[in-house]
Amino acid sequence: MAVFWGVDSTVNANEEVLLCVQRNFGIPDFWGRYLSTVPNASEGLTKDELRFLRSKGIKVMPIYNDFNNPVGRQEGKVMARNAIYHARRLGIRKGTVIFANVERFHEADAEWLIGWVETFYTSSYRAGFYHDPMVGGFHSAYCEAVQKEEFVKNQAVLWSAKPEKGISTKRSKPKFNPKKPRCPGLVWAWQYGRDAKVCPIDTNLAEEKLFNLMH
Repeated sequence: MAVFWGVDSTVNANEEVLLCVQRNFGIPDFWGRYLSTVPNASEGLTKDELRFLRSKGIKVMPIYNDFNNPVGRQEGKVMARNAIYHARRLGIRKGTVIFANVERFHEADAEWLIGWVETFYTSSYRAGFYHDPMVGGFHSAYCEAVQKEEFVKNQAVLWSAKPEKGISTKRSKPKFNPKKPRCPGLVWAWQYGRDAKVCPIDTNLAEEKLFNLMH
């Protein structure tokens, strides 16, 4: 099984940031970036940034985080439509997985997750969830969603934030072994290191099947 090494950042990936990552950690295979600007949280991905990363041979893993209360099916659908709008606006290629950034402090419910996946299912993109499988409400909400709607486990790609192994270089990356939910799920990505001190990035691993579904 091929595993790819990458980073994610809340700041724009420019020449300076890439140089920092390259010198200290290695050249990423992919870069997780946020689809829109959210004050005090993330700088939004731009078309120039997309072109820049692709010109360096780096794939882009899109993330959507412009929500505070991931509760209710209708709200999940609205947020999914917003994420799809931004992906289209930026020219993200069809088939790309778009990750909802469900943080440990979010009280997500099953209905919101179902609404997100349902809306993506009829779009030209695929649903994903960045999540903490151990802390917060995601784990139980996800398993409830899977129980209610089987398509959730077959469609939603999961990006696990546990266990935290600590930042590493590309060369010394850990073996792919993310924490998985107790119910069935496609855990194809793992954020194993958070908040590097020398560059504004986290470090990640992704299986080839997800790497092929990046922009």
